[in-house]
Amino acid sequence: MTEIFEAIKISAIRIREAIEFDDTGYSKDHNATGDTQLKLDIKSDIIIEEEFRKVLSIKEIVSEEKDDKTPLHLDGKYLIGYDPLDGSSLIDVNLSVGSIFGIYEGGYAGANLIASVYVVYGPRVELVIATDKVRMYRLNQNNEFIYLKDIVLNQQGKLNAPGSTQMCWEPKHKQMIDDIFKDGYRLRYSGGMVPDLHQILLKGGGLFSYPSTSDVPKGKLRLIFEVFPFAFVFEKAGGASIDGQKRILDLVPSHPHDTSPCFFGSKNEIQRVLEVYGRK
Repeated sequence: MTEIFEAIKISAIRIREAIEFDDTGYSKDHNATGDTQLKLDIKSDIIIEEEFRKVLSIKEIVSEEKDDKTPLHLDGKYLIGYDPLDGSSLIDVNLSVGSIFGIYEGGYAGANLIASVYVVYGPRVELVIATDKVRMYRLNQNNEFIYLKDIVLNQQGKLNAPGSTQMCWEPKHKQMIDDIFKDGYRLRYSGGMVPDLHQILLKGGGLFSYPSTSDVPKGKLRLIFEVFPFAFVFEKAGGASIDGQKRILDLVPSHPHDTSPCFFGSKNEIQRVLEVYGRK
């Protein structure tokens, strides 16, 4: 597992350099779910695959930027699902973006996730590793990731990050979000999953929501690359994650690019979602 974490660290340093100095324009290509790929999306995917190919314990990888799984080492033990550059459309306005990694053993189901990692490329590059605990590291001037602290969520937070197209929300979801703001929560939403969830984690808690809507009934965020890894992080940090009713890590995708509605947060906020979404 240590070799995988080291490969992710090397990838992060290379991606940080690409973000700073490479072309940020769109390519002529599309990913598996139809999104137009930035040149940085493609380069980040190539960088990560190059580094993972050096790790013999990795059996197979699946990327948000590819249609299907990529076998690496027949005798490998681990499967990795990753989003090489989440929120990449924010790069042209110079906002923070990230990379997300889920490390699986035995299949790409939430129950098979044994570790997750994410990287934030912002004013500073920060890396978070979730295993038994959630540990945060920061890149220094010598290109070394230095341990800073463990991340632990409070029982209740103060931030609210409501995603998706608001005009397509169900009435009960809109009422819930309005009620949360009436209770004094502050809006913190950039449109980037990694920086928004990172902020909730570092500020002690809150709620991030990307529900089922009339335009995307099954949600937009991908289970294997985005939703499962962050569900693992939030649970290990003392929070919770659900699809509205079920625990996220109990879900089993049938396709590498399956999506799901998702809610991440402190335990009090997730209980609030359960009460709203459990009503008939």
